[in-house]
Amino acid sequence: MSVTTAGIVFVASLVAALALAHRPLGDHMYRVYTGTRHLAAERVVYRLLGVRPDTEQRWGVYARSLLAFSIVSIGFVHLMQRVQDKLFLSLGFPAVPDHVAWNTAVSFVTNTNWQAYAGENTMGHLTQMAALAVQNFVSASVGMAVAVALVRGFARSRSDTVGNFWVDLVRGVVRVLLPLAFVAALVLVAGGVVQNLMGPYDVTTLTGGVQHMTGGPVASQEAIKELGTNGGGFYNTNSAHPYENPTTWTNWFEIFLLLVIPFSLPRTFGRMVGQVRQGHAILAVMAVIALASVVLTNVFELSGGATVPQAVGAAMEGKDVRFGVANSATFAAATTLTSTGAVNSAHDSYTPLGGMMTLFDMMLGEVAPGGVGAGLYGMLVLAVITVFVAGLMVGRTPEYLGKRIGSREIKLASLYFLVTPVLVLTGTAVAMANEAGLAAMLNGGPHGFSEILYAFTSASNNNGSAFGGVTVNTPFYDVALGLCMVLGRFLPIIFVLALAGSLARQAPVPESAGTLPTHRPQFAGMLAGVTIVLVALTFLPALALGPLAEGIH
Repeated sequence: MSVTTAGIVFVASLVAALALAHRPLGDHMYRVYTGTRHLAAERVVYRLLGVRPDTEQRWGVYARSLLAFSIVSIGFVHLMQRVQDKLFLSLGFPAVPDHVAWNTAVSFVTNTNWQAYAGENTMGHLTQMAALAVQNFVSASVGMAVAVALVRGFARSRSDTVGNFWVDLVRGVVRVLLPLAFVAALVLVAGGVVQNLMGPYDVTTLTGGVQHMTGGPVASQEAIKELGTNGGGFYNTNSAHPYENPTTWTNWFEIFLLLVIPFSLPRTFGRMVGQVRQGHAILAVMAVIALASVVLTNVFELSGGATVPQAVGAAMEGKDVRFGVANSATFAAATTLTSTGAVNSAHDSYTPLGGMMTLFDMMLGEVAPGGVGAGLYGMLVLAVITVFVAGLMVGRTPEYLGKRIGSREIKLASLYFLVTPVLVLTGTAVAMANEAGLAAMLNGGPHGFSEILYAFTSASNNNGSAFGGVTVNTPFYDVALGLCMVLGRFLPIIFVLALAGSLARQAPVPESAGTLPTHRPQFAGMLAGVTIVLVALTFLPALALGPLAEGIH
């Protein structure tokens, strides 16, 4: 079987598996977030938190609950790292430096999972399990809760509430993430992923050398790392490490995990608003953009872009021979289309245009299908912008799902969209104009600029993957990227929840002859166009200075 044919089979089988999971998983999440019955285990958690689960919250209270939970989480994860040398299962590792602990705490709480450290020689097992793995669950559930709150805004009328944050958080963990992660961990263990509490030990390599290795509860963390679109690797090389990703079929399974919830949430959205076809329209846009990205990334990497790649038939630098180009390029596209950040190859070694695709995927706002929850609410905000633009084109009042899109709604949607570009471009400019930022660069020219641009794009979009080529575990980058993660996560969430509250208070607008059908291919095409054009207009100058300039050269 040729490399191209194998790549097509790999991608086609993924599409088929995701299509099979879309309906049952989407329906399950619909029941989770609309049910009125609380499980016994959930009631215990509510009592411990002092929460009244049957009381709903206005959007402001919902947002304050979310922010309070996140602030406490940052403090706890930071503290765990600072005192880990005094804790059980520390493996003899010292306390994590303050600036790295800050960056890591913010990174995992914001679902970014950017790593300025090597996990196997920095974090003890208790820190990995009680701090980082726990945040993999709850940060993913926070994203799902925000998405569901926005959908309630569309589904409800004349309502002051958008749900209960604590109920949405707990249900997302207990009923969705924990069961799926448990099954996924068993599958990964069967595939050869490590799961133990072993400390460091020496192994003899095939060449007779000695390599220092660390065991650990890898499979359990790997499962939620992908399922929750987190991305933080137990080991420094992430999903390229054989203890995290041993074979081509575990590689396939990990890609499936990071895509399955984001691609199923549109079904949940359609069920909650009472129009399944609306979910199909959102899913179609996500799928078309995602498939285009996967195809283009594979084409750029398989065709090569320089003398050596063309001579050998593909760009293999930075890719594991176990996976080859197609499996690596598909993983790269999937992880940057979502907010996962896991990698099984070095994006810094991709061809200029292949690397540009990973950048462009994140610059889209990671909405195709995006992170768990974040992709859906990002795409719905873009849908609001699209109907507003369409209304201007035909001179009619814009409406979406029976809700009128007025000045307040479009302001909130616009502010949501503007946050990430401001953070990315400002952060990149500051780094390029700052001695501390420049001193950490290992490359100059367009490629060096691309590396800095990638770092701030990844942090601001809560992705977490890296080009490399930049020494990011310095006080400047740990603080700067940490701030981008915090602002890039919570400012958009506040705007989304405010939008949800505004929509929920409205009375439904009856359909008329002037109502734009938002379930048809015409609207889906407009939504895809708005998504791509907005990104192109915003980031094209920066891309022209980086990967495009390098590719032309």
